[in-house]
Amino acid sequence: MYVSLLLFLSSFLTFVELNCENLFDCTHDSLKNDTEFLPEGAYRWTRTRYWRKLNHIGQAVIACGEGEDGWQLPDIVALCEVENDTVMRDLTRRSLLRSARYEYVMTDSPDERGIDVALMYSPFSFALINHRSVRPSPLEGMRPTRDLLYACGLTADGDTLHVIVTHMPSRRSGERLTDRYREHVARSVIAVADSVRRLSSDALIIVAGDFNEYPGKGCVATICGAGFKDVSEGAVGRNGAKGTYRYHGGWGSLDHVLASRALARRFMDCRVEDALFLIEDDDKYGGVKPRRNYLGPRWLDGFSDHLPLVVRFGIGP
Repeated sequence: MYVSLLLFLSSFLTFVELNCENLFDCTHDSLKNDTEFLPEGAYRWTRTRYWRKLNHIGQAVIACGEGEDGWQLPDIVALCEVENDTVMRDLTRRSLLRSARYEYVMTDSPDERGIDVALMYSPFSFALINHRSVRPSPLEGMRPTRDLLYACGLTADGDTLHVIVTHMPSRRSGERLTDRYREHVARSVIAVADSVRRLSSDALIIVAGDFNEYPGKGCVATICGAGFKDVSEGAVGRNGAKGTYRYHGGWGSLDHVLASRALARRFMDCRVEDALFLIEDDDKYGGVKPRRNYLGPRWLDGFSDHLPLVVRFGIGP
């Protein structure tokens, strides 16, 4: 009762986005190419490593909370690279987060490796109304990709909040070659947002996830050009992180939180969560880098190769 009252009286809503870096379970799905993440696979993915990973993701989420008036966990968390319902059930019911009483919804996509996106939320501050998966139509030459996750619910002040979670197609085959695939998915995101705005032109909408694109470019620019603001652009950490992702010594952000114009007016602040346990020294390039879980097939017992984005929006009068 105390927790629900505390969240109800909060003057802000905390939204987190995190790419979990291959959060797989240890069981083979015969319909997916998940064999690398099995005990006998290339990554030697044992149950011990799996449970350490779950608790590490839990630690990362907890670190994204606020502690000014008693610790308040994030209200809503968008997750990328989660394999299935088993993983999300274990994360919310059996990991360090089990006392938070988070609920979740997720997709079941045709992605070849079986990775999906999920939305984890506190029922004390976000009352889910409905959700659905949205599958981008096939594009010639494009591998099956992750579905979009759409969810809407009521915030503590009674407003309806719409959330679209995306994990855009990878850049692995080359940025230029894959640009059109991300643009294609971006148009699907805009179509979902437009369907909401046809009913309410001032709808409060968040688009969040791993866009596999940097700020102001490609698919990010396309969605922003359709009435969204990248409220996460320029976000930095408190301990040296200058983005959510580091590649060859250079910081950048492939992760983004975009807000519709009406919601952007309620934007308070955004940071990259780089708690000291989430980062480590970069001996090769200097500075710090995310403390990732794997480097190639070598297990590092880390967290993720991405750092969380933490955004606060004002709610209430």
